[in-house]
Amino acid sequence: MIRIAGLGLVALLLAACSGQSETVGAAQPAGVAGTAAVPGVPAATVAFAAEGGDQLSPKDPIVVKASGGTLQAVAVTNPQTGNAVKGDLSPDKTTWTSNDRLRYGATYQVVATAVNQAGAATEQRGEVHTLKPAGVATPALFQPASGDFGVGLVIGLKFDHDITDKATVEKSFKVTSSPAQDGGWYWVGKREVHFRPKDYWKAGSTVRLETTTFGVPIGGGVYGGQDVSATYKVHDSWVAKADGKTHQIKAFHNGQLVKTAPISMGKTVDTPPRGPTPTFNGTHTVLSKEASKIMDSCSYGVCEGDPGYYKAPENWNVRISNDGEYLHENLKTVGVQGSDNVSNGCLNMNTENAKWFFDNFNAGDVVEITNSGGPQLSINNGHGDWAISWTAWQAGSALRG
Repeated sequence: MIRIAGLGLVALLLAACSGQSETVGAAQPAGVAGTAAVPGVPAATVAFAAEGGDQLSPKDPIVVKASGGTLQAVAVTNPQTGNAVKGDLSPDKTTWTSNDRLRYGATYQVVATAVNQAGAATEQRGEVHTLKPAGVATPALFQPASGDFGVGLVIGLKFDHDITDKATVEKSFKVTSSPAQDGGWYWVGKREVHFRPKDYWKAGSTVRLETTTFGVPIGGGVYGGQDVSATYKVHDSWVAKADGKTHQIKAFHNGQLVKTAPISMGKTVDTPPRGPTPTFNGTHTVLSKEASKIMDSCSYGVCEGDPGYYKAPENWNVRISNDGEYLHENLKTVGVQGSDNVSNGCLNMNTENAKWFFDNFNAGDVVEITNSGGPQLSINNGHGDWAISWTAWQAGSALRG
């Protein structure tokens, strides 16, 4: 809502609340400079213009306009915070436009002084009200705001409110890459959305994500919250291919085979005290690394006193799923590495090979797993996005589906 005090306001503002305007003459209010009014010279007038009705979107600027003269001074403040709002004056000094980000549900006090052609000053006071939404949906980055990642990098956003108008929200996202690569968004439920290219990112790419959802209505009276941005660097291509039938893992650096190692994946047979624990099939990406970690079966519900419970230190751990799958050293399975799958889902290696992968594979690098005998890795189990076909991925967009 915009409340204006003044005389001679433009028709757009006739419905606004009235107040006070004063042409400065011989008796001037304190703090207002001007000259005596000249007979026959109309006083300058000031209006506060807003697009979109009586409540201003915080995405839009506060605009102060002078008619019959020029603006001498404009002061806009938020009395709730005490902060002044910055703005720019047009070259002809007839228009002042705020350039600060405004707040939702705020009242801004405006004091503007304009002078007419004779130099007589008119002061205008009023208020500008920004809209108060039913809710504000603020996004959080799926990845840090910057960093160095592998070619399997998946970008994503998680909102703190359900999104009912996904198409409008998706339109507010912008992803650019250098070199340019075809990519798309995929909605994972009502609050989360992921982006990936059709194929792995090209080594050496720079990827930039920007949102412009702030101030945009996105359904159910909810508006977009504070925008976010991120810039990612894609390092050399590191892709590992692990085969559950051959019990081997092969590592490729920029397309060239540089390492082959025997492994033992998750067991597919029902061996007491715990049944099958196969490794997930599909494309995984590295999530994190820990040189030393206590592997505790209680993390997936098999706790102390239960059959099959274990708690043991493991070294050179490269995590590839939220479900607790790792590439890591396991000296207890060295005898069957390369010939049998006996683990609880991880890819077991000897010390030398586990450390090699730990030293060379980093966040976003790819581990493709085939013939494990397990189910397909899901999108919410780490970065299972690459297991979805490109056609299905496109169908997951609110704009393309």
